[in-house]
Amino acid sequence: MLRTHNAALVLDLLRTAGEGGISRLELAERTGLTPQAVSKITARLRAAGLAAEAGRRASTGGKPRTVLRLVPSAAYAVGLHLDRDELTAVLVDLTGTPVAVRVTPFDLGAGADRVVEAAAAQAEAVADVVRADARPVADAGPVDAGPAVAGSAVARAVPAVLGVGVAMPGPLDHATGVPRRVTGFPQWDGYPLREALAARLRLPVALDKDTNAAALGLALRGPGDSFAYLHLGTGLGAGLVLGGALHRGERTGAGEFGHQVIQLDGPLCDCGNRGCVEALCLAAVGRGDLAEAARVLGAGAANLVGLLDIDRVLLGGRTVAAYEECFVRGVGAAVAERALGAVVPVTVAEGGAHPVAEGAAQLILAPLFGRGQGREVGLGLGLGR
Repeated sequence: MLRTHNAALVLDLLRTAGEGGISRLELAERTGLTPQAVSKITARLRAAGLAAEAGRRASTGGKPRTVLRLVPSAAYAVGLHLDRDELTAVLVDLTGTPVAVRVTPFDLGAGADRVVEAAAAQAEAVADVVRADARPVADAGPVDAGPAVAGSAVARAVPAVLGVGVAMPGPLDHATGVPRRVTGFPQWDGYPLREALAARLRLPVALDKDTNAAALGLALRGPGDSFAYLHLGTGLGAGLVLGGALHRGERTGAGEFGHQVIQLDGPLCDCGNRGCVEALCLAAVGRGDLAEAARVLGAGAANLVGLLDIDRVLLGGRTVAAYEECFVRGVGAAVAERALGAVVPVTVAEGGAHPVAEGAAQLILAPLFGRGQGREVGLGLGLGR
């Protein structure tokens, strides 16, 4: 993780500027930092291989401005989605673009040792794409921060793979990296999964719920509004983004959307309650009644809209992907019926084919750009102020 907030601000602006880049003067204007401070930060970013020149802009009366850009291939992160029956591993670059993907059958209930080994093996398989090329990154031009930087410990390669983000069903404790009584798999309760994977991989590891990871990835590409991401696959959960920030809750338990009771004395759910949205929705899917599944999901979505006054509802997961039109129409109708005059759009979540795994990788990358929520991992790039 970058040592200061200022360096993260600059790096994030480089990220959002894209291939066109951004000048030091613009960086100073948009961050409120002095030009001298920006020059020192960008020098360290270039020395570490994270930034490079992207050309010059035509003069408007003074010296042409040098434009800088992020180097996407300077570092990577792995994202793992441990679903109940499938494991997805992705390798993404600094922009979050996938460069390698592996999807394999998986059993979350196979036992901790076997799960850790399977997860580690898939993480190593996608990481090997860049590990073969793990060498010091040459700077793309002269360093402009003066003799205090030249030849210092700052001028070193960024690790090719910064860490591994892991997403799985909850509930779990994001802060400690420990699953709790995962719905349908209570044997995970209290197992130090993050610690075990970090020891096995010798890399920083972050752990979060699958829906939180997906919501984080969507928030990084979004307009900074409030939304709910509803994920329907082997289970049902929600990721909540309020005011552009992922909402995990004080005990990291927010988003257990599937276990809100909407039918008293309804069918038994794996969580132990009766009449949960998840139990009703999955039962309807199982008997092929997709319209009823969408109606049930819509009832839960309408509750969220009424409770949190969110701007939009995004749908995802394998079941939604297979029947997009049905779920968008059914959930949208239920939300519109109960929205009390507010127009709250319901759409399929945009982005990659593997939003949970790609979002899991953002558990590692987001803190680099000042977009995480503080304690995911400590990467120690040492870029200073």
